[in-house]
Parts: sequence; C-alpha cells; structure tokens
Amino acid sequence: MTNRGKLTKGYVDRVKPGVKDQFHWDTEVKGFGLRVSPTGKISFIVQGRVEGSAREARLTIGSYGIFTPDQARDVAREHLRSMRLGIDPRDLRRQDQAAKVTLREVADAYFARPGMLKESTKSEMNRHVEKAFEAWKDKPIAAITPADCRRRYEELATKGLRGRGPAPTQAAIAMVTLRTLINFAMNEYKRLDGKPIIEHNPVSILKKDLRPSPPRTRHVDRRNVGEFWNLLIEARATARNRDALAGIDLIMFLALTGARRSEGAALTWDRVNIDEMDSTNCWWHIPDPKNRNPVWLPLSSQAVAVIQSREPVKDNPYVFASRSKAGHILDTRAPLEQLSKKIGMARLSAHDLRRTFVTTGVKGCRLDLAKLELLTNHVPQGVTARHYLATSDLRDFHMEVQAIGDWIEQQAAIAASNNVVVLNAVGAT
Repeated sequence: MTNRGKLTKGYVDRVKPGVKDQFHWDTEVKGFGLRVSPTGKISFIVQGRVEGSAREARLTIGSYGIFTPDQARDVAREHLRSMRLGIDPRDLRRQDQAAKVTLREVADAYFARPGMLKESTKSEMNRHVEKAFEAWKDKPIAAITPADCRRRYEELATKGLRGRGPAPTQAAIAMVTLRTLINFAMNEYKRLDGKPIIEHNPVSILKKDLRPSPPRTRHVDRRNVGEFWNLLIEARATARNRDALAGIDLIMFLALTGARRSEGAALTWDRVNIDEMDSTNCWWHIPDPKNRNPVWLPLSSQAVAVIQSREPVKDNPYVFASRSKAGHILDTRAPLEQLSKKIGMARLSAHDLRRTFVTTGVKGCRLDLAKLELLTNHVPQGVTARHYLATSDLRDFHMEVQAIGDWIEQQAAIAASNNVVVLNAVGAT
C-alpha cells in the first residue's frame, strides 16, 4: 500500500513500523519521502530519475530528529534539482566523502591490501602516521598543502620528533611515507570528472630534500671487534635481569649471524636445529624475511653457544624471550648505546652489527662478498645468481660463518691478552 500525505511533525509522529520497511511519500514535493524500518527507525529519503539517463536514484537524507520534515524537504528539493540537471546526488555524495577522506583512513586502506606489505613495514609506516603526522591524521588528506609539508619536514629535520635534536634522515623517511600514502589516495579517490581529489602530490615540494641518502657504512672497526666482544661477555655476566640478558644475547647473535634485528629477535625454538654430533648441521630458519625469500642459514659454534645458553621460558616460543607484549626482545638501543661509548663510537645500531658481520667477513676473513650477501639474505644482483643459484638453503656455507665466529673469538683473545672467557660450543675444540 502506498502511503501519501504532507510530511509534517504530526504526521511523522503518528507513523507505525510494520514487518518490513514502510514508505510514506510527501504530497507537496514529489520524490520526497519517509522510510520506517521494522525496528521503528525513521529516515527521510528522496527519489527521482537523473535527467539524461534511465537511472533511478534513491538517497537517504538523514534520520528524523536530526532533520525536521521541513529541513529534510529543503534538502530533497536540492537533490531533485541536481537530478533535473543530470547530476546524480549519489555521485556528489561519493565525491564529498572522497574529498573528506582522512590521512588515517587512507593509511588504513593502504595497509589493508592483502599480501602487499609485511607487518614490519605496516608498523613502521603506521608509526610515522601516528607520531610524525599526529596533528594531520584525522584531517582530510586533500587539505595537506606543500607549505604544510615543507614546514613539517623542517621541524622534524631540525628538532626531531621529540625536540631532542636534528633528525634529517627520520624526517626524510617520514615524508616518503606521506608521499606514498598521498600517491595511493590520488589513484583511489576521484572526483565526478574522474580526476583525483589530489592532482599534485604536495610532498613533491621536497623533491630536492628527499634525494637518496648516501650509503651508510657505520660498523664496529675490525680493530675494535675483540674489545667489543669482551664487553658483551662482561655485560652478559652482569645483566640485571632476564630481559637485559636476552638483549645482550640477541646482540651477540646478530654479531655472529649478520641477521636483521627483527628477524633475530623473533627467532623461535622450533626454527633452530642443533646437531650435537655434527656442528656443521646446526642452522636456523627465517620463514618470511624482508625480501620474502625463506632461508635456512648455518650457525657457527659461537652462535650455537649463545642459543644453548638461553633458557626456554614456559609458554613462550621465542629464543630471546622477554616480558614485552610481543613476547620477545624488541629494542637493543640501550645496551648498544652503552657499549658504543666504550669502544669510542658515537652511536651503534643493530643494523651496524649487520655491516660489521660483512666487513669482518671481507677484511678479517677474506671471504667472498657474494657469499656474504647471501648469508645476510640480500637479493642477489647478478642474473645468474637470481635465476640459477639456490638462495634459500644456505646451510652449506657453514665454513664461512664459522670463520667469522672464530675470527671474532681470536680478536677477543688478543684484546684480553689471551685471557678471555670463551663460550662452550657444540663441536668446538
């Protein structure tokens, strides 16, 4: 049954819900109506045909209570006028919604694409959204201007995120994240004419500032490797608690394997193989590394000793377990900061240990750089290596990692005048 009448407050107050949606149409403005749901929710609607097309458009104006009948009728007239001009108000609404999409919403849509980003990448980009662009995250992304980008970049570059001092590299990384998200928004959100809601990426004003940084080469000098190793052993002996000990052990493991911090920290016991009868059959596995190339890597006797010194924690699968929410060590900055000063370095990061591993292999042990690239799970650059060389199972490169472990211990012995504590290891003589 079609219900008709002038939609007034008195009329609306008298309507009753049915077993399904009920519609009531206004006699004053054709196409203006009322929808009553079975639960009693009352919404104003407008319906009409868009001029020049066969499309029938129905649009919800809003709920009764938010709109009075007279207010909703005025909105309906505007929508009907747009339809007579050939404009679908639903397109206008979508365009309006696109124009209002926030940086936070764009980031969420970017992160939600299945299989496109690793969790660590999402976490890092999200950190920039939440920290570097905290003041912008809930504002329309289309409202970000080149001047805003220039100002924020200079703030981060000169003062850092917390005002503690210059951080140009982090400023550049944050702006690259913003540029990536705006590029995504330019492709995803359009106006009625098909043009993007953002026609020019405002971060492009920083084109000259965001040139690739020079390669980082900071590492522990090979003449200081022995002293550094002895300091680690001392720190291990005096660790104040279980988490501090796990942090030191993780640093030792990274130094001996060249692993990325996140991949070493998340190592679980079920991905470690220690063969008590054959030291060359000791290895660990990374199922989903940064380059998406699952890899099995050999363990030197020294790395095995570090792992064997760890005590498994009940109901915790991680080798380097901690009381953190993640269940394992997340950050090694504090101990590395203390150790760096003792060997005359201004700073030292977990990634610097990765460079130290490679530098030690090349300069200290005269190992082939191509093998070290594989052992640090870098994507091979040569066509032959990429297409013909097995880059996942590297357990046959045990001799190389053992050479590095032995060299580190030898340097430690020299630094301590041949009086160094050496960790007991499987297969060690």
